[in-house]
Amino acid sequence: MSEAGERIRRRVVVRGDVQGVFFRDSTRSEAARRGVAGWVTNRSDGAVEAAFEGSAADVEALVEFMRSGPRQADVRDVEVVEEEPEGLDGFSVR
Repeated sequence: MSEAGERIRRRVVVRGDVQGVFFRDSTRSEAARRGVAGWVTNRSDGAVEAAFEGSAADVEALVEFMRSGPRQADVRDVEVVEEEPEGLDGFSVR
């Protein structure tokens, strides 16, 4: 596969006032718009966690979206970890 078509994966944990502000649904919409596979979930510690798989450009665009989130969110910290793609298909809100 060429570099342009290379599939990458990133796991993202977002902290701040990020639950109860449509963060997961907004992330799902952005992922669908860009054709990125993965999932997003609320964690018990108040963070939002997501995994994205797709082209480098689309995944990095999703990571950038997570740095601010929807208008109502107050993102204070974003942790991004590079992982090996698992071959996910579709996007789910957990």
